[in-house]
Formats: sequence, C-alpha cells, structure tokens
Amino acid sequence: MMKADKKNKILVVDDMAINLELIKNVFALGENFSLVTVSDGKSAIRKAKTNYFDLILLDIMMPEMDGYEVCKILKSYPTTKNIPIIFLTALNSPKDIKKAFQYGAVDYISKPFSVEELTARVNLHISLKRTTEELIEAKRNAEAAAEAKAIFLANMSHELRTPMNGIIGMVDILKRTELTEAQHEYLNIIESSGENLLTIINDILDLSKIEAGHMELESITFSLRDELRRVMNIMQIIANQKKLPIILNIDNDVPAYVKGDPVRLKQIIINLVNNAIKFTEKGNITVSVENQDTKDGKVRLLFKINDTGIGISPEGQKKLFQSFSQVDKSTTRKYGGTGLGLMISRNLTQMMGGDIGVESVEGVGSTFWFYVFLELSDEESYKKQHQEGEGADIDKTPVHVKLKILLAEDNKINQKVAVLNLNNLGHQVDIANNGKEAVEKFENSGYDLIFMDVQMPGMDGIEACKKIRELEKKSGGVKKIPIIAMTANTSKDEKKKYKEAGMDDYVSKPFKQKELITLFKKYTV
Repeated sequence: MMKADKKNKILVVDDMAINLELIKNVFALGENFSLVTVSDGKSAIRKAKTNYFDLILLDIMMPEMDGYEVCKILKSYPTTKNIPIIFLTALNSPKDIKKAFQYGAVDYISKPFSVEELTARVNLHISLKRTTEELIEAKRNAEAAAEAKAIFLANMSHELRTPMNGIIGMVDILKRTELTEAQHEYLNIIESSGENLLTIINDILDLSKIEAGHMELESITFSLRDELRRVMNIMQIIANQKKLPIILNIDNDVPAYVKGDPVRLKQIIINLVNNAIKFTEKGNITVSVENQDTKDGKVRLLFKINDTGIGISPEGQKKLFQSFSQVDKSTTRKYGGTGLGLMISRNLTQMMGGDIGVESVEGVGSTFWFYVFLELSDEESYKKQHQEGEGADIDKTPVHVKLKILLAEDNKINQKVAVLNLNNLGHQVDIANNGKEAVEKFENSGYDLIFMDVQMPGMDGIEACKKIRELEKKSGGVKKIPIIAMTANTSKDEKKKYKEAGMDDYVSKPFKQKELITLFKKYTV
C-alpha cells in the first residue's frame, strides 16, 4: 500500500474521547502530521487495512476487543504487519510491558504521558520505518540490477561465442578435407587466432561474472598429479617455441586425490605459466607444489611458478592483479594480452580461500605464488565419480548406428557447422529454427536425439524442452528422447536449469566433432 501524501499519517485508537482530543492537540501544532482517530478495535483494523499509516498509537484497555488483540490481528495481515505500533496506556506493570512487545509493539508509553516524550518517540519510529523502507527498496533495486547484469552476461556470452562457434567449427571441418600443406598452415593460423580470441572473450566474461558475483566453483574429486601433468604437457608445447623447458616438482606429501574445481585451478596455473613463457627468453620455468598444512579434512596447497625472465620492478609489482593492468604500455605493445589473467587468478584463489602474490627482481626473474584450500579425497571416490565411460574409447570413429537427429538452432552459420559435423558422422539431420518449430517437428516425426540451442527467439530451448517432456508424458511413452543443450552458459546454476527443464546433457559452444562422438556413445550406443 503506497503512501498517498507527504505528511506522516497516524492512526490513534482509544475509547476515551478526551484522550483522542488531547493527542489531536499534541500533533495539531506540527504541519507534518495527519491524524485519523477511532474509538474501538474493529474500526481500527478496518481503517488500517484500507488506508496507509506510518504509525499506530494504540490503547490497551478498550471494550469488546482490547489493544493486545488488535495488535495481534494487525500483525497477521500482510498489508498492516509492518506498521509500527506504540501502546499508549495506563497499564504499566512489567508483565503488561512484556506482553505488549510479545504481540509486536515497537514501543510502550505510559499514561499520563509527556508531550515531549510522545512526539520524540513517534518521530523516532516513523524515521526508523522510513529508513527500513528505503533499505528494502535499495535491496530490491540491487537485486534487480544484479539480475539484469546476469541476463546481460548470459546474452553477451551467447552473442560472442556464437560467431566463434562458426569460425572454429568450420576450421575443424575444413581440416578434415583434402588440403595442400600451405592450406593446412593457413587453417592453423585461423584456428590459433580463433582460440586466442576465444580466450580473450572468456577472460572478459569471467571477470564480469566475478564482479557480478555469478562465478561459481565446482566440487569434484580429481587426481592433482594427473591434472598438473596434462597442463604441463599443453604448456610445454607453447614453451617449445622458445626452447624453454618446464619443470614440474610435486612434493611427496601432496595428496594424490583432492576435491575442488580442477578447471578453475588449472586456469590459475595456465595464466601464470603463460605469463612466465611470455616474459622469458632463455633459461627455464619451474612449477612446484607443496603441502603447507592438512587439517579438518582440508589441505592447504602452495603453488609456485618460477621463471628466469625479465623480472618486474617494485613499482610494476604494485600494478599487478588489477583489471586491465600491465606493468607499462611497452609491455602491452611488445608482449600483448589484456592484463586480465592475473586479476581473474587473484579472484579465483580468494574464492578457494587462498591468496596470490609475486616476488621478483628485474633482469633475474619472477616467482608467482598462490595457495588454495582443497578438500581431501581418495581413489575410491575418484573411481566412483569417473566410472561412467571411464573405459570408453573416445576416438574419431563414427557411431555405427545411423541416427535421425533434430537440430534446434536459430543461427544459420551454426546450423551449417552442426549439420556438416553430423552428416560427416553418417547421421540424418532436420533443422528447427526456434523452440516452437522444434516442438512441432518432434510431434510429427520420430527422432533418436535432439540438439537444442538454449537461446532462441520466441520459444527458447528451455521452454521447448519442457513442452516436449509434457508431450512424452501425455503419450504414455516410457522411453524419453535424449535432449542435449547447445550453450555457451555452463555455470552450475545454468546446468541445474537445463536439468530441471528435462535436458539430459549439454555441449559447450564452440564444439568440435569429437565432443559429438562422446555424446553419441553415451546416449545411443
């Protein structure tokens, strides 16, 4: 119920006419007050439910319905429960005062009252009510802004990755055709440039998610040594261009299996090792891991990335770990990069309960360090988590069963990429340009599997999936058609949303043929 005017509107409830007149006279001197008076409880409830009031002054001893009962009823209605109620009464025993607050009053004034005390307390509680309302409104606006930012990020993620899906997907397809050596080289350049651009896009989106509070960490069991070795193998390929060896040292007391987010942990390491490679011309890079402490089922792991590169001045070190920041402009010109990697790494380490820092000497090299807390786990948990498909031979061999697939995708380029990939694997593909078409085609044809883009005009993929699941229930069919979400949004909340809508799995954009093969083996073989 919105306030009708700027005056503070007070409802006064008292069965004695002389008391009502006295209170009227007290507030008549103030231009900021507007009083409504009633002489019984029922009238008070009726008035409060149909009008806006900033405060209620309520007598306790009244015929038929006393003030306690009136207060109890008003506090039970959504439209009146937040109105401050001050009991103004001759009852002033400790028992009466305690009962007043138990029923929901904000204050208690004994009769006969002091005019100064009454006006002071009324002004105080109206001011508190105003402040509370402003805080609630501010919270509501902040939540709306956060929601708007989340929607914007989801849309940006979709819009930026959609064309990248076309570029990287087409390169993947072209590389499987007959090409000259020069054409292979050109495609490798396009692919490398596309991957670099995708990295920049991901960095910007990651930072935006962090700042919006939408970055989430997974909690899965993984082999720390296996993950680190995989990362080092990838990074060594990059380091080979400069003939820089990367040395990995893992202390013996570092646990074999831990629980946390391996993807985000590797993201930090990749950022730091990439920087080490970028700023080192000769020498080597060493990555070391040590167990600093094991307590209460958690391990504190310290990672160090040491290089023999150009080093960083004390002034330059102060600029690190800030958004869009590098040591100086010449660094950007010579070495490139957005300057986002260290900022993202700092936020990720803090999300894992840790911190990050650097020790460096110009001309000698740098040691970037960070520590994180991970949960202790074991091999049994790891095997249980990875038993599905663990022994599967995921190669480029097409699934032998020829499938009839429905592809719901509104982007023409992505349609072409997906159809070429699916046709090359020997499958028949029908296209739906939006969610509505997907539902209609599902009703009229028998499909083995559906790839569903999440963001489409009109009816989106989530809604289309729900409609298809409803149709399956009505038809009484036992077997559900596998529905795979095609999306750039793979946060925990988004994946939960896909699952709740009835989707079986998801494939991230941009995707490649080997990812499709994995899904076919999982759902159709």
